[in-house]
Formats: sequence, structure tokens, C-alpha cells
Amino acid sequence: MSTFLLVHGAWHSGRCWERVVPLLESAGHRVFAPSLTGYGDKAHLLGPEVGLDTHVEELVKLIHEEDLREVVLVGHSYAGLVVSSVANEVPERIAHLVYLDAMVPEHGETAVDVQPMSQNLIDLAAESGTSWRIPPLPEMPPPLGLFGVTDPVDVAWLRTTLSDQPVRCLQQPARLDNPALDSVPRTHIHCVGAEPEGIVRRPVPATQPNGSPARIRQLPTGHDCMITMPSALSELLLEPTLR
Repeated sequence: MSTFLLVHGAWHSGRCWERVVPLLESAGHRVFAPSLTGYGDKAHLLGPEVGLDTHVEELVKLIHEEDLREVVLVGHSYAGLVVSSVANEVPERIAHLVYLDAMVPEHGETAVDVQPMSQNLIDLAAESGTSWRIPPLPEMPPPLGLFGVTDPVDVAWLRTTLSDQPVRCLQQPARLDNPALDSVPRTHIHCVGAEPEGIVRRPVPATQPNGSPARIRQLPTGHDCMITMPSALSELLLEPTLR
């Protein structure tokens, strides 16, 4: 049995994993898919003080309180920064890092450094009168849809789960200064369906920090693959090399 800790990205909540969690659990694994502070059932805690550090601290606390070990730590989108920093704090408890169509930072980088278009969202928020929060991105015509989701029923459901994104999350730097972090194996899963203009995916180095070859998988779908292709995503997460 493995322990999966699934971490949602910006604007989303733990509910985005609802189609993946039962598939992993039915395979005999323990799964956690919490909503981070400011989202979902914690949306009432949204405030200008909420940042990347907030999300890192609460996940580290969860890992310790539940005594989680050999964790497959999955970060979607913005949560690539979150899981990187969490693994930096507790590398001895992480069996595998999975970057799911995610931002992959270097030490000291912010979301703006990794994905420069994030600054455009911060600038728009500054002009809106609520400079500390960014509303969810608008739905776009197919094939882009709402975060890559185009089915009308799924779009309507997804919209009910979204919350504003705290700007501070995009401005605080990731911490990757623990040498032990390099030993944690990692997998990159890229969603290679339609991608919005301005989104830049960094090339994955051919060699992981632990010296093994890079592991890259692809899903032919939009950004929110946990909604559009939950079975295919679960199959990738259940590959023996992740566990």
C-alpha cells in the first residue's frame, strides 16, 4: 500500500480529485486530497496573508500529524511549487514527487519566475481594487474551455468549486535548499492537449537530481486531466516505479 497526497493547483480545491481518489483507493492505497487554505471548504480563510508558505506549512503539518511515510506527493499546476517546498522540508517521508502539468521551480524562484504570465494576473488584480486576490480565469471557447475542461456538465460543476487565488502565493519563493531533496525521484506528467497562449513549459532536464534518467509521461488532454482523464491519470500514478 502506498500513500498518495494529491495537491490541487491555483483556484481549485481538493474536490478536483474526486474522480481519481476512488480509483487509487480501489487499488488498495491510502489517499489524501485536502483543500489548501483559501480554497474549497477553507475558502473562508482566504486573505492577503495567505501565501505559498501557508500551503507548505499546512501540508508538512498534515504529514506529521498523520505520520505519513513513503508518500507519493502529487502537485498540479501552481502546486508544483508547493510540493517542491514540502519535499524540501520532509524529504525522508517522500517516496516520489509527481509534477502534474506543474510549475517546477529552482531554489528561490516564485511562480512569476517559473511562469512569467502570472505577473499579468497580478497586474490585473492591482487594477481591480482588490490587489491581493485573483479571480478564476474565464472559460474560453473549445478546445481550451475552463482549465482545459470543455464538457458543459463538467464545466458547470468545476465552476462551483473554484475560489480566488491569493497573490502572495505567486510572489513567495520556493525553498529547495535541502541537499536530501535531490535523492527524491520525480516524474513529470504533461497535459499535451490545447494550451492557452502565453503558457511556457520548461524543458525537463535529461537527468534527475538523483542521477537517474528523467521520467516524463504525457496525457492528450487539457490542463485539468484529473477531471477529463481520471482513469488514464490514475494508471500513470499507479505505475510501479512511483511506488
